[in-house]
Amino acid sequence: MAEQTPSSPAVPLHSEVQELVPTHTGRILSAHEFQQLSEVPAETQWFANIDSPQTRRAYQNDLAGFIRFTGILTSTEFRQVTRAHVLAWRTELEKQSLSGATIRRKLAALGSLFEYLCNQNAVTHNPVKGVKRPKVESQTGKTPALSNPQAAQLLVAPPADTLKGKRDRAILSLLLHHGLRRAELCALKVKDFAQPDRDGPRMRVWGKGGKVRYLPIHPHTLESVGAYLEAAGHKTQSCYWLFQSVSHHQQRQPNGGMTPGGVYSEVVKKYMLPLGLSGDNMGPHALRATAATCALENQADIAQVQEWLGHANINTTRVYDRRVTRSPDSPTFKINY
Repeated sequence: MAEQTPSSPAVPLHSEVQELVPTHTGRILSAHEFQQLSEVPAETQWFANIDSPQTRRAYQNDLAGFIRFTGILTSTEFRQVTRAHVLAWRTELEKQSLSGATIRRKLAALGSLFEYLCNQNAVTHNPVKGVKRPKVESQTGKTPALSNPQAAQLLVAPPADTLKGKRDRAILSLLLHHGLRRAELCALKVKDFAQPDRDGPRMRVWGKGGKVRYLPIHPHTLESVGAYLEAAGHKTQSCYWLFQSVSHHQQRQPNGGMTPGGVYSEVVKKYMLPLGLSGDNMGPHALRATAATCALENQADIAQVQEWLGHANINTTRVYDRRVTRSPDSPTFKINY
């Protein structure tokens, strides 16, 4: 039988800390709940601390694949993972013919977890460090960008005489003139739009990781959003979602905001398809790529475009910089025999 060690005697709290302890006996957490929280594994704490739902979902899928591959059953088994396990997993991912970018993302998710475990002294080292990542195939993004005539057609595709048409015109204008992500657009409230500024109205955009940026509003967007709010009747409700779902408008129910999925299916795809705009990755992100590409082609500074898009790394912005790959400028068309 293992030898039992006597419990440590209670250590008196420092006087300054003691002053913070309430004299009454009431507490929100029960003693059992307090003990349960103190025993939450570091792995669970790391996952709960990820802000973005999209990142959390992606990391969950990536780590689930590693757990299935290694057969890990308990959180403590993470402490037994070595670089050999990670290398074997990388080989398995390569056998699945996954893209280099996908494998890099999966390894990054696993590395992030072990970095946290190291910081919490739950493991002695990060076994993902030193594992070579696949090279990025290209600096050119796979998301297509519309031509200027195509973007102009899309902006006027929704009908201008219906409430839904006015809403959809406003949404497409925000996507094409400001390069917003779907989630950023859906997070806008009435009070975030057209905030006064000495240089003209701006909108407050809540980006990834809770980062906020303030963007000047394009005149076309200001006009189209104004027409929608006037028709919808909630322009004075500052805490309402800026873009309401059609069902809430029809049922006269207040404050029913759109979802990113609704922006994709009810707006972008709905008006793209009749214009013949279809294909791989042809969705809301293509409008973000279109906005960035158009800005860069019209001599916008790439560092300003990075801030405008809310990119943490300028290399992400360079993916949208297609100026060096434009067909008319290609050496192919400079040859004249």
